[in-house]
Amino acid sequence: MTKRVLILVTHLLGAGHLTRATALARAFAQAGHSTTLVSGGMRTSVAMPDDVIFVQLPPVQTRGTNFSALLDDGGRPVTPAFLAERCDYLLETVNRVRPDILITELFPFGRRVLADEFLAVLREAHLMRPRPLVLSSIRDILVAPTKPERVTQAVSRIDEFYDAVLVHGDPAVAPLDMSWPVDDRLRPLLRYTGYVDEAAVTTPQARRAGIIVSGGSSAASLPLYRSALAAAQIVTRTSWRVLVGRGIADEDFRALQRAAPGHVTVERARPDFRQLLAGADVSISQAGYNTSVDILRSGVRAILVPFEAGHETEQRQRAECLQQAGLAQVLPEDRLDARSLADAVTSQLEKQLPPSHSIALDGAHETLRITAELALSRPALLSPPIDWSPLDTAIDRSRDRCHEPVMWWRDDDAVRETPQLDRLLQLANRYKAGLAVAAVPRRVEPSLERALRDEERVSILVHGYTHANHAPTGKKKAEFDAERDLDAMEAEVRTGLRDLGRVFGDRLLRVLVPPWNRIPPALLPRLAGAGYVGLSTFRDRPAPQPAPGLVQINTHIDPIEWHGTRSLGNVPALVAALAGAIDRRASPVGDGEPIGLLTHHLVHDECIWAFCEELLLFLARKQLHFAPVRKLFCDKSGNVVEP
Repeated sequence: MTKRVLILVTHLLGAGHLTRATALARAFAQAGHSTTLVSGGMRTSVAMPDDVIFVQLPPVQTRGTNFSALLDDGGRPVTPAFLAERCDYLLETVNRVRPDILITELFPFGRRVLADEFLAVLREAHLMRPRPLVLSSIRDILVAPTKPERVTQAVSRIDEFYDAVLVHGDPAVAPLDMSWPVDDRLRPLLRYTGYVDEAAVTTPQARRAGIIVSGGSSAASLPLYRSALAAAQIVTRTSWRVLVGRGIADEDFRALQRAAPGHVTVERARPDFRQLLAGADVSISQAGYNTSVDILRSGVRAILVPFEAGHETEQRQRAECLQQAGLAQVLPEDRLDARSLADAVTSQLEKQLPPSHSIALDGAHETLRITAELALSRPALLSPPIDWSPLDTAIDRSRDRCHEPVMWWRDDDAVRETPQLDRLLQLANRYKAGLAVAAVPRRVEPSLERALRDEERVSILVHGYTHANHAPTGKKKAEFDAERDLDAMEAEVRTGLRDLGRVFGDRLLRVLVPPWNRIPPALLPRLAGAGYVGLSTFRDRPAPQPAPGLVQINTHIDPIEWHGTRSLGNVPALVAALAGAIDRRASPVGDGEPIGLLTHHLVHDECIWAFCEELLLFLARKQLHFAPVRKLFCDKSGNVVEP
């Protein structure tokens, strides 16, 4: 299915970010998607694909490594009016494109100086229906902020706005946590694509092109060029070719040409760089992302002089990873001079070619595959749009009566980690919602514990024993049926609590959720003796305490139409039921029971997922969040019964 894809990139120093974003845009367009690439950096010579719509924002740039001081294309400091114009143009583009897939390059891990415009786009995207799939696109190695609060801020923005993070690298070479503190909130969202290399595979030629020196597209490579010319005065037995990027001013370029000895050619960077590199004896370069991919693809002997000015660490880390793999030699920038570079060249000329490697270089196509997989999980458009006004009015009316509604969320039938469970957890985390996962003791697999281990907002409840129907033919389904032996049912609930306690420890709440929300009254007095302190079924509870030692907190809204389509039920009726539940609790005779949303992640279709997200979004805008489940039972739960 054709999607509308919008990629947003702003390159500030060099064109590496734009080159990678362009490769992704080309891949999406070639796959038949309507693709728009928005660039907020300086205009460059990077060739735009004919089938990609290119939008140039009023450009910004930086000088050196001071990324907090933005300049316009004339080198003047940007003004608030300039940035406001950029933001307006950007939002106009977003609303015109109405993307199905929105990709922000580097943000929120970087480009903090442009946070206002990125956040404006993200907020606008989250208001769209259907909401686009929102992805962050980052290179293999990042520069983590020195202030811990900035890391926390970046991860919070991922939590709030993003569905996944595309890491364009190979974790076997450079896992993200080598350069960025990856916590348990961020880790499940990472999707490694491999390195993005849109160029055709180049077969190495006979090594006869001598020494190739390259420095990317920024002016930061000028010291490398000068050192290379000095080193060439020492190493004269082979030819040298110095390819100068467009970031070097014409005056400096001509000075390099004048300083070149006869066996050295100095020229501007060429489009056939990959072919030249494949035939080179040795490559000398910095360790930028795209240059490193060129080296990996061509199999050339490589000397890497990583850019390290302004406390930059990205290139040094990448270079050291390649050196550790036996694919390059690192010459630190602070040791760069004619002699050290000449010695490195001489050493490389005497070595065998680098060993073959299995580093993933198909990042563009893997990005397509991952994005398609994620896009399939996006909520469908609910049509007509949901009318939340009855619920909106009920919440306001309740607050006017000094009663703050309390919502909680229970999801049933968990047994193992599944894509549906991952989606449920991601949805809960996005809206910072407390969640109770009701697990079936006899069917729980180890993967469920692993999936929930680091989910701080999740509590586990006991969902029956085997979730088997024991009701006689013709009666409504029930595991705990009134005609069963009471001792047998008590033994099951006791064993189920013990077994789940062994798996989940104190993450388990001693709360029973009977399958099909049915339990015979005769079993209730036995639950406290079996170790339980709570019970949860469906519909308004008849009394706060169904039996001594127990508290009951039920669920009340189930979006599934079980007796019919098994898809989303009547939406106006669901909204009215929620509004009615809030009104009853705000009345003088209301008992204050929290209002429960009941879901079943394993059987949700796209309409049900969409309704759940629409509901969470609406409630979040009303500053009404799903309560931590443990707090609801805090007076009764304590520690889990020891097995």
